Amino acid sequence: LSAQETSGVSIRIINSKNEPLGFASIRVTSAADSTQRQEKLSDSTGRASFQLQPGQYVVSVSSVNYQPLEKRITVKPGNPSFNFTAEPLSRSLQGVVVTSTRPLIRQEDDKTIVDPENLAASSTNAYEIMEKTPGLFVDQDGNIYLNSTTPATVYINGREQKMSAADVATMLKSLPPNSISSIEIMRTPSARYDASGSGGIVNVVLKKGVRIGLTGSVNAGMQQGVYGNQFVGVNLNNNSGDLSTYLNINTGRRNTYDRIATDRVFAPDTMLSQDALTRYKTQNYYIGFGVGYQLSKKWEISYDGRFSYNDSRNNSVNESVIRKISNQSISESNENKVRNEISNSNLSQGLAFKYKPDSLGSEWSTDLSYTYVPNHTDQLFTTSYTLPLQGKFDAEGEIDNRLSFFSAQTNYLKKFPRQFTVETGVKTSIVNFRNDTRYNNLRSYRYRENINAGYLQASKTIKGITVKAGTRVENTNMNGDQLAPADTSFDIHRTDFFPYVYISKSLM
Repeated sequence: LSAQETSGVSIRIINSKNEPLGFASIRVTSAADSTQRQEKLSDSTGRASFQLQPGQYVVSVSSVNYQPLEKRITVKPGNPSFNFTAEPLSRSLQGVVVTSTRPLIRQEDDKTIVDPENLAASSTNAYEIMEKTPGLFVDQDGNIYLNSTTPATVYINGREQKMSAADVATMLKSLPPNSISSIEIMRTPSARYDASGSGGIVNVVLKKGVRIGLTGSVNAGMQQGVYGNQFVGVNLNNNSGDLSTYLNINTGRRNTYDRIATDRVFAPDTMLSQDALTRYKTQNYYIGFGVGYQLSKKWEISYDGRFSYNDSRNNSVNESVIRKISNQSISESNENKVRNEISNSNLSQGLAFKYKPDSLGSEWSTDLSYTYVPNHTDQLFTTSYTLPLQGKFDAEGEIDNRLSFFSAQTNYLKKFPRQFTVETGVKTSIVNFRNDTRYNNLRSYRYRENINAGYLQASKTIKGITVKAGTRVENTNMNGDQLAPADTSFDIHRTDFFPYVYISKSLM
């Protein structure tokens, strides 16, 4: 009978510092029958009471930040008590991986920087990325607008592209979508940049090989609608310490069309109906190669070369009909056809030197670049009249453009403590352009340009307010000669000063 009697058993949990361990989970299990168990939480004094029969039991204790504890006890009559010490759980941090999503747009002083990584996933070339970039408007002629009616000036890796909007658009269409590292948008360019950028500047920064070791990737994609677009590219990067190289090869095929149908009422009972269909076929090839070498901890030298070739064919058919609205009778009808065969190349070479005099971020950089862009177009256009008289008129023409652009610049940026920066530099550029146009007779044009510039500016951040001020001086020399059909030459020599002030404060 005495074996069936229960007695109160007190179990107290403490830590290594002899402090009570509250809210620890205590489970008491019979050693003879594991189905008989009791479980309680310790109070603020680290104690918990159980009603147990004499015998052997297994006590299991668990608590956050402490090692699991398991002990065997023997319960005898007489209200026994047991004390257990829980050891702290020692954890060794093996490694930490911090992941975050880079913002699409961020602001740095007077320029907005766009990360096109998310846009590249749904694009087939760099031109489509520009069309999808927030804050940029791209028209059908390839002009890029920021906040004015004047197109923005396009830079590649900080180098101005002395080309027409159509040629810049063609070059961007040849670049693979994943070749862009960032897009810098400057609505009010500082004194460092040429004063010709009144519509702002868009600087496309291309990726270079910066990963350690030999890495590479192959990418391919396609889009299918009425017609299809396809592209495939190979990227190789090798960084062995002081020497780094990269190679990008890409080819793409675009097959698209535009169709515009309009009905215009220009008289009480008269309507002009137009149906225009243009088919575009383009094959482009791109290769980019670069090498960088770190001469010492402070000196770096790098070479960057790119070549692209585009072969484009487009055919346009525009049908125009004038009819009476009341009875749908046609009074006039004609059809206009235009066929263009365009070949465009772009060869760019760049050599850069960089010197880092201190650890604050000061930098002296020198950049030499040369760009050669030949463009040839053969055009055939035909107009056929069916009403009121039948007739046909056709002609053909040829456009041959040659552009060469050389630029040399050196910039010194000195950073001082307390967010004070001074920047200065000089630049010279030489442009030669030749155009020969043949439509029944020859029209020939030559243009030469030389601009020498220097600038000085400083910036300071005081209590969240950034002030940047400076000035730029430019000596411009232009000469144009129209050789045929008549001489309309011009010659310009002038020197101008362009002051610059920028003030900004983050509101949030």
